Formats: sequence, C-alpha cells, structure tokens
Amino acid sequence: MWYDATVGASNFTGDAAKNSAYAYAPTKVKDWSGWLWAWSLAMPSTSKKKDAAWAFADWATSKDYIKLVGTKLGWSHVPPGTRTSTYSLPEYQQAAGGFAQVTLDSIAHADVTHPTVDPVPYIGVQYVDVDEFQQLGDQVSQEFAKVIAGTESVDAALQKANTLAAAVGKVYQH
Repeated sequence: MWYDATVGASNFTGDAAKNSAYAYAPTKVKDWSGWLWAWSLAMPSTSKKKDAAWAFADWATSKDYIKLVGTKLGWSHVPPGTRTSTYSLPEYQQAAGGFAQVTLDSIAHADVTHPTVDPVPYIGVQYVDVDEFQQLGDQVSQEFAKVIAGTESVDAALQKANTLAAAVGKVYQH
C-alpha cells in the first residue's frame, strides 16, 4: 500500500498499474481527508521578463501542453489535477481510468477554509498559508534525516521539530 497525493497514481505504469487499485484517503472524523497540494508556477513582481514568464506559464498549463505530453510521452505521464478538461479526453480516461475519479473527487472536496477537525488560525490544506512553511518543512525534514542516519533519537527529533513549529506558530497567533 502506498499513500500519497492524488498526483502519485500516474507514477504507476505497466504491471504495477495493472495490479493496483486506488482508493480515497482514509478518514475518521471528517467525510474527506482534505489532503491537497499544488505545484505552482510563480513570477516575482521584480521580474525583468514578465512577458516571457507569462508565456511559459500559459503554455505549461494549456490544453496544448497536456495533449503534447500525452502524445509524446504517453497519456499516463500527463500531470493529474492540472486541468479539469483533461479528464474529459478519451485518451486520458483510458490511461487514468483507475484513479481519475478518485483524483477529481479528492480535489473537489478539499476544504482550504476548514482544513482540520479543530479550528486553526490559517487557511490551507497540508500547505499552510504562512511564509515560513517551506523553510519549516525543510528544517523538520533535516531532523528526521538525522534519525534515519542514526545521529539523533526519535524523541530528540520530535522535540526539535515541535520547538521549530511552535516558534513559527507564535508569529501567527492572535
């Protein structure tokens, strides 16, 4: 069993895809798990080449790009969740048949304004809408890498991760 984001399903090809099934993320209290992530394209406001950056972002998220990937690399390599219109393409439906509806439903039911069981002072699902989120994730990952490397205990890594998260959280408490 592999639990991952909706985009993970497209990584299975060949026998792995034929011998796999796809399911919604498990839940206990809420009806949907709410896991959602976005690979996003951004352009700094200070960019000197805004027209070129916009042209790339427009192309990389276009129907033409999806069709190019599908015809050149195979429909199983089309990035899931990129465009709703992709799911109506017969070629994609055939390649993504096992996971397409699970992906669409999971994205549609992610509630960014109420991401957790208990109220929280931020919006976002998995990705918390605070500037320090990525840096915090990197720092916490480094602590767990030390556990895997055998240079730090699980308890020590958890304590450090909690301290790091608490420091970021204090900035956003009202």
